[in-house]
Formats: sequence, structure tokens, C-alpha cells
Amino acid sequence: MAIKKQSFDFLKTLAKNNNRDWFNEHKDVYTQAYNNMIEFTDALLVEMNKHDHIETASGKKGLFRIYKDVRFSKDKTPYNTYWHGHFKRATKQLRGGYYFRIEPGNSYISGGFWGPEPKDLQRIREDIEINHDDWKKLLANKTLVNTFGKMRGEQLSSAPRGFAKDSAAIDLLRYKQFILRHEFSDKEVLSPDFVYKANDVFKKLRPFFNYMSEVLTTDANGISII
Repeated sequence: MAIKKQSFDFLKTLAKNNNRDWFNEHKDVYTQAYNNMIEFTDALLVEMNKHDHIETASGKKGLFRIYKDVRFSKDKTPYNTYWHGHFKRATKQLRGGYYFRIEPGNSYISGGFWGPEPKDLQRIREDIEINHDDWKKLLANKTLVNTFGKMRGEQLSSAPRGFAKDSAAIDLLRYKQFILRHEFSDKEVLSPDFVYKANDVFKKLRPFFNYMSEVLTTDANGISII
């Protein structure tokens, strides 16, 4: 299922008319675009379940609303000018989340750990400290580098509490998020086979997810905690 040009163009027009009156007058155009995105997300979910176990029940469940929560935002425009969604991996053994964003000039797929719980973040950092060489090897994986480049995410300005500032692993210990991201051109997004390209990029996250899942389901001695 391809993303239709009309669904993409709707976002461009919405960006120029981000107000409730215009949106309500063009609700039928929005509905058609939204239904197309549900179909795309459904098709992507089918492909992903061929190589992973996804908890998200349907494309509609995975697709975020276009309506913004502006209560705590300086930008009070009422609608997102992009489509975005996520898939959650099933069971406590499979860690990591999948995310996609479709926006003219800024479409991408990403995956990883956006807001690890404190105990999970501590466990990740302990593994980084002990197995720094393994982390370097993981992040130098040819497929990961060619697809995603460097790992992204918010970082502390200094060493986290309990870790030395001169640690050999300080470059990774400062991370608070652990995210990999791949950008797509508008032409790629609108290509008939984009659902397969998107699935392939998600699939290439697996070496990263497999390692992180092992870390987060075992203690420092490798004993299961699940």
C-alpha cells in the first residue's frame, strides 16, 4: 500500500493553513488522507510481523493523531503538519520501539530508546562501562552505520552520577537516549515500494535491539531478570 500524493500534499497545504476553520472546511480531504495512512501503516505492520513480534494491534492503533496537545507548547497551531506513528515490540523480552514520520522534506524512520526508565538507564550505563568495546563494535556494525550513521539522543554535559568523568566509556555514558534514524526523500516516500523500504530499514535495527534486549533482561552476570 503506497502513500498517495494527495495525502502528502494535504500536509503541505495544512502547513500554510494551520487553523480550525480551514481544517473543518477540508475535513473530507483530511479523512481520505488519514484513511490512506491507516492503510499504509496496516501494510507496514504486516511486513514487520514477518520478522518481529509486534504488540501494536493495527495500523490505526499505531498512527498518532493529527491533533496537537498545545497546553504546554509555545506553538499554539492546532494540528501536526506530519503523519507519524509507532510500533511496540511484544513481551518483556523484546525491547526497543519503532517510529516513523512522514513530512514533506523531513521524513524519517527511527528506532531505539527515547525515555528509558531510571533502572533501565542505569543498567544500560553499567553495561557500557563494563563492555565498552562491545558497544564500539555494535555501533560500528557496517549495516547500522550505512543505514543510520551515528547513534543519536540527548546527552548529559558531564558524567552521570556514579561514573567517573575520565571513564574510557564517557562518550557513551553521557547518553540519556539511544536512537538510530534514517531519512527518506519525498520521492522515496511516494514510491510504490516505500512500505518495503521502510520495513527493510526497521529490520536493520535488529542487531541494536537484540543487544539492548539482552542487556535489559539480564543482570551484570548475564542471569535473566525476567
